[in-house]
Amino acid sequence: MKYLIFGLGNIGAEYTHTRHNIGFDVIDTLANEIGSQFSLQKLGIIAEGKIKNKQLILIKPTTFMNLSGKTVQYYMQLHKTPPENVLVVTDDLALDVGVLRIRMKGSSGGHNGLRNIEETLQSQQYPRMRFGIGNGFDKKRQIDFVLGKWSLAEQKTVAEKIDKAAEAIKCFILEGAGPAMTKYNG
Repeated sequence: MKYLIFGLGNIGAEYTHTRHNIGFDVIDTLANEIGSQFSLQKLGIIAEGKIKNKQLILIKPTTFMNLSGKTVQYYMQLHKTPPENVLVVTDDLALDVGVLRIRMKGSSGGHNGLRNIEETLQSQQYPRMRFGIGNGFDKKRQIDFVLGKWSLAEQKTVAEKIDKAAEAIKCFILEGAGPAMTKYNG
């Protein structure tokens, strides 16, 4: 069985380790754990490996966050992967820092990357993992907050929760969505 894990974020050094790029950070951690290296390919930076007998393809879209659907659709079609074998990892302002929430379907919740995936796939029926980034910003400062770096106070929690998110992805692949939601949804 083949699983596609999409970590959403923006390419470029200025976005490295920002709140909005938590999807990239989570799948970087998973790639390290399975001993896989990333390479630039069409519409994404890709790493492949296995967890037990399950083939895993980790994908960081190079289309920027707001056009993530193009990459998701391309790789789902290329690998003939059904939605239940896909997981999209992204940031979420509505969740406290480090809180994980796995869902099998749902709305974009105002997230531009998820909105584009929904529009491109013409469906809300795909699994996603939301990683809480909190909402500690002043009015009209949301963009600066989302594209900003983690505070020193947040960094330890975030590092621990990135590891927990990687564990949750492995659980999703090996045990299924139900057990992953039961064990890891905060």
